[in-house]
Amino acid sequence: MEMTNYDLSTNVPTSFRNYATRCIGTGRLGLALRQEYLEQLAYVQKNIGFEFIRGHGLFAEDVGIYQEYEDDEGKIQVEYNFTYLDQIMDAYRRLKLKPFLELGFMPQKLGSGPESVFYWHGNITPPADENKWINLVQATLKHLLARYGEEVIDWPIEIWNEPNIDQFWKNSDMKAYFHLFKITFQAVRAVNTNFKVGGPAICGVDDERWLTEFIAFCEHEKLNINFITRHFYTVTSSKVIGHYRYPDLRDADESLKELQKSREIINRSEMFSKLPMAITEFNTSYSPDAPLHDTVQNAVYTAYLLSKMGETSDLYSYWTFGDVFEEKGIPFTPFHGGFGLVANGSIPKPTYWTFKFFSDLRGQCILKKQSIIVMREDNGRLIGITWNSGSVAKNIRLTIPQALGQATIVIQTVDQNCGNPLKVWHALGEPASLDLEMTQLLRRSAVPSVNTDISQQGQVTMTVQPNSLSFFQIQPDVSHSDRGFDYQKLI
Repeated sequence: MEMTNYDLSTNVPTSFRNYATRCIGTGRLGLALRQEYLEQLAYVQKNIGFEFIRGHGLFAEDVGIYQEYEDDEGKIQVEYNFTYLDQIMDAYRRLKLKPFLELGFMPQKLGSGPESVFYWHGNITPPADENKWINLVQATLKHLLARYGEEVIDWPIEIWNEPNIDQFWKNSDMKAYFHLFKITFQAVRAVNTNFKVGGPAICGVDDERWLTEFIAFCEHEKLNINFITRHFYTVTSSKVIGHYRYPDLRDADESLKELQKSREIINRSEMFSKLPMAITEFNTSYSPDAPLHDTVQNAVYTAYLLSKMGETSDLYSYWTFGDVFEEKGIPFTPFHGGFGLVANGSIPKPTYWTFKFFSDLRGQCILKKQSIIVMREDNGRLIGITWNSGSVAKNIRLTIPQALGQATIVIQTVDQNCGNPLKVWHALGEPASLDLEMTQLLRRSAVPSVNTDISQQGQVTMTVQPNSLSFFQIQPDVSHSDRGFDYQKLI
């Protein structure tokens, strides 16, 4: 088997921008009123810890902010109800999350038409009354400022979601979206000039033209936006069988060229060339019924994306943290191809460990190659991630600094047999409903394997199996055996 050698003894710093935990996606905000949702989010936050959370449905009916009633004279009046909004924001703040506010979709009573998207009918039309829309946006922001204080100024604000796709914005009307963006931007800044506002939150449909035109519009209108947003998915068209989609993954480097092109378009702007680019949604498949999301393959592919996305982007938000999600309706089974890092029942999927491993990368990067990243902590300990998306096992030999002396390497691995609850669920007969015993069994199966070794002549070696992801720590061997204890006698 071929051996790849890496010399870590030189400790030469290299560039690696790791923003894996800056933001996480969620289903519509109203789902945060459910116990299962909050349990999954608490689990993810406790073990990974994201900074921001972004989702749809701020103005949806189940949050219920926008209300109309008929007064004594028969005239329609508007009032606002922030009861559920407060509960949602309170829950996020308890979990040390800051909202990344997406302004949308349109309240049904304020929409100019009945067109909607998703199982929960998010209205995708421009406002029938622009003044009522402006008042709604401003009233919501003023309420948040009054309740939570100046910290709200640090909550980024994105205007709408994927207006370049007619599923999310009526007729994908660019002119109408730019107008909505302008009046909304001005409304936000009228509340507080320090709010950070951006867009256009486009996805990969005619994205270069949309981004170019959006920047030109903001320049012409002198809208001093704070960031540019887009979305990023990496699959081709999908075969549909029953409830499920089976997409093919694109070559990762080909997909990443989309982000590079977007960064180049931004860089050409005299006014906005220095602005950060935020990927406010990304995943492999763009559909919450793709079993790919539940696989080790997804975890390994995503690891490569996380190793590269910081080269063009200052924030990238995985869509989503959990499987309490209803864009296409209520899931039939616990493993249904949902977007989440955890399945319902708070069962971590393989991609959960991708984010857990990247969240544990600390220190100075001293090695970044096609399938491995190594960091050196201030105390000299080495930590890293390596992955293998191929079909053949790979051997890796790491030469370590002499200062570590005899060192121990601890390796946590996710592969087809470990950290893969999908396989266990399949073996159990793919039950649609899990009892407590099954849930606990699947949680126990959803953890990486742990292996150790001792350095030999200043080197440690690893075998990286096909379709696997490993997190490793290399630290001095500081064994202090108790008097009379001899491990060799036991093996």
